[in-house]
Amino acid sequence: MADRLERKTASGIVAGRRDGAAWAFLGIPYAAPPVGEARFAEPRPPASWSGVREATSFGPPAPQTSLPVLKAPVGEAGGDDWLTLNIWTPRDADDAALPVMVWLHGGGFLMGTAAEPDYNGQRIAVDGRVVVVTLNFRVGFEGFAQIDGAPANRGLLDVVAALEWIKQNIGEFGGDNDRVTVFGQSAGALMAATLLAMPRAQGLFSRMIVQSPPGSILTGELAADITGFLLRSLGHRTSVADLGTTDPRELAASLTPVLATVRQRADRWGLVALGGVPFAPVIDGDVLPRTPWDAVAGGAARDVELVVGHTRDESRLFLTLAGALGSVSVEQAAGALRAYAPAPHGPDAYRAAFPDATPAQLFEIVQSDATFRMPAIHLADAQAQGGGRVFAYELTWNAPAQGGALGACHCLDYGLVFGIRTAGLTALLTNGATEAERAEYEAISGDVRRRWTAFAEHGDPGWSPYDSTGRLVQVIDRESGTAPYPEETSRRIWAEHPPRPLPLLVTGSE
Repeated sequence: MADRLERKTASGIVAGRRDGAAWAFLGIPYAAPPVGEARFAEPRPPASWSGVREATSFGPPAPQTSLPVLKAPVGEAGGDDWLTLNIWTPRDADDAALPVMVWLHGGGFLMGTAAEPDYNGQRIAVDGRVVVVTLNFRVGFEGFAQIDGAPANRGLLDVVAALEWIKQNIGEFGGDNDRVTVFGQSAGALMAATLLAMPRAQGLFSRMIVQSPPGSILTGELAADITGFLLRSLGHRTSVADLGTTDPRELAASLTPVLATVRQRADRWGLVALGGVPFAPVIDGDVLPRTPWDAVAGGAARDVELVVGHTRDESRLFLTLAGALGSVSVEQAAGALRAYAPAPHGPDAYRAAFPDATPAQLFEIVQSDATFRMPAIHLADAQAQGGGRVFAYELTWNAPAQGGALGACHCLDYGLVFGIRTAGLTALLTNGATEAERAEYEAISGDVRRRWTAFAEHGDPGWSPYDSTGRLVQVIDRESGTAPYPEETSRRIWAEHPPRPLPLLVTGSE
């Protein structure tokens, strides 16, 4: 049986390889390398090639900076072709016109690559009979810094360019370009959600799955202040002319020690500084004119079918990585309530709503709510308000690592979706699993994958839609089922506080 398959794209012929029961086409450029004059510009079409281009290895990651709390590697450098995508398609999908699922990776807008082993699309493609696409896009400084003379939100523009490529070419790989579902997790989930508010993305997808989206969208003033500080720390100005001669990877690496200091700027940057992640989508009046919550509530996604949800214990991963899980003081909990709870009455509302919570539990609840859980449920409410169809979920199954202490933490969900357990971060979250826990993981993973791909096929994951009256969600666990939203107590505290663009707290020069 053949181990190699050729397919034609608008730029030239590519040759993929077998990956289990799927064909994998890796490292296909969807845009030209963003270097030289194109470095801080909108993505440009890829150059054509003659002959056959081998599509058997992933493209290099975009230049990126490690999150200090994660201390994670940023991947191998390897050329300037950062804007590439990867396709998995069932081996018998020649003319099938299958649903297409386009994955946007997380990484705090600072790091990440589609080459992560957790994101191998072979199992989704085969089990669900869909075409899976993953992609790299500009992150960190290259993708989101506010630079004089450059468009904002370059990372979002890269995603739009990839969707345009998919619209034009995916039929050659067995995909139906009228049934495109964008799905993503964490920063990738927010990038997906921003597409709902972007005029340039209209018509490029019809469904979306948003997994644990943060609420971190910046005002232009805050984004400019952050970029200015970072560049002054490195001895640069903020113009394209000054930055164009810098090496992008050296610049990204040099930001690592600077990012370790941003928490000291909470009085000026607020939650951006507390989270230690200075880059995010920006309300710029052009590429992203308003937040997805505002756009969706106004009916912008009425014709887009939506799944949105979160894990129960979102913040436990970060508390564990910071060595703070279960060791939060009364003062630290009070500080978290002041920082994260909606002003002015949020801290008192949390204490009243959770009277028996320990300081550690209060810290975890309010941080999980503010960072991921409430942005997710607000998006579901906005879609219902805007007249669109939406399905909501909460993952409550405990990660086996550390005897279950991590709970249903951030990042547990995407391993279940992709059917990966023994690679990447997912392997750490399931480390030490018993035989029974491994069996549970596989069963839940299979159920989630069936529901996600069913939604991509016909717009229904198999549970009741969410509305602003019953607020039914799918609780994903060893015994899954539909129930009223489990975090209703928190939702009521946040009911009048949907995510807003994060402002610069102190104006004027430093």
